[in-house]
Amino acid sequence: MTEPAGMRASDSEREAAVERLRVASTEGRLTLAELTDRTEAAYLAQTQGELAQITADLPGGGPAPAYAPAKPPGKARQWFVAVMGDTKRKGKWRVESEIGAVAVMGDVTIDLREAEVRSNEIDIVATCVMGDIKIIVPDGVDVQMSGVTIMGDKKIRVVEAPSGQHVPVIRIRGYVLMGDIKVIGDSHATPIRRNMAAWTDWWLHRRGLGTGSMHGTINRAVNDSIRDTNRVVNDSIRDTNRVVNDSIREAIQDSKTAWKHMNQGTPPPGGNDR
Repeated sequence: MTEPAGMRASDSEREAAVERLRVASTEGRLTLAELTDRTEAAYLAQTQGELAQITADLPGGGPAPAYAPAKPPGKARQWFVAVMGDTKRKGKWRVESEIGAVAVMGDVTIDLREAEVRSNEIDIVATCVMGDIKIIVPDGVDVQMSGVTIMGDKKIRVVEAPSGQHVPVIRIRGYVLMGDIKVIGDSHATPIRRNMAAWTDWWLHRRGLGTGSMHGTINRAVNDSIRDTNRVVNDSIRDTNRVVNDSIREAIQDSKTAWKHMNQGTPPPGGNDR
């Protein structure tokens, strides 16, 4: 008889778990990175037990609201401005309104991974004039970029989720004049510390990243490479030592033979009589 935790999860149950995660995020219980990680895990879950693990540390409560507003009313856009300088926002912070970024001959960096978001969508207006704007997001979000570029560049380097999944959305309207706007994901940025929970072991295993460690596969590959390199180096040193020792032994033997024949007044083997 199948245990309830081992019962196969349905699509509607996965969507219900994703909705609980989204509501928890709007309540400030999850950062954007945690929301993205758990959303991906929910869509990967095959059993009801796996879904229960993903939301185990979140309140059960009543039924989730049908939607969350795109932005809380009455909140002005939050601006990050750099004029011939640098402006950075990273770490833990709250995104309670739309975001604006302006870089004029300067650099603006906005890291959203550890931000607490109050909506499933984040709206950003980015204006760049002979400067750079970099926006860092978790891999797995849906990035939508629009706007105008004149003698500049707009780039997105994010591993996005498959279509059809209800993942966080980052909407960016970018206006560039001789500058750059870059949106990069975890795979192209400095990693952040993630809280390990009970559901991460099977999730990492499903993603091929090992058990109990986010970098398990990478570490194994590096260790195997180091081990192979050490083996080759040790073999080379051993062969070199053998050749050197054989040469020394032959040189000592030749010296002894030459000394013996010199004492006996006879030419050494291979010598010429004159």
